[in-house]
Amino acid sequence: MHLQESGQMYLETILVLSRRLPAVRSIDIVEHMGYSKPSVSRAMGLLKNGGFIHVDEDGYITLTEDGRQVAETIFERHTVLTRALILLGVDPDIAAEDACKMEHAISDQSIDAIKKYLDSLV
Repeated sequence: MHLQESGQMYLETILVLSRRLPAVRSIDIVEHMGYSKPSVSRAMGLLKNGGFIHVDEDGYITLTEDGRQVAETIFERHTVLTRALILLGVDPDIAAEDACKMEHAISDQSIDAIKKYLDSLV
């Protein structure tokens, strides 16, 4: 199943929240993303049916292996792009916003080149 940008964003959010919270629920996603409960509920159903998340009987959400792989990739892209933009002099808040938009469209080749360049600076 190919994920749209919104699905990738949900998976990235679940990953980020799972690093901060002992358990992730739909309400946590609602609060973090500022989306409506019905929108998040629908998205969770699609992600569950697609095999990207597991929702237990208590409503706790965990990433499947496929879901974790997508989330980690998007999160890494976000981190790399944010860092690159900040190094170029972009305000950190704007860099994070722009990275969020770019992370879904950038090619593997381009992100790899940016990572390689950033690594050479250290």
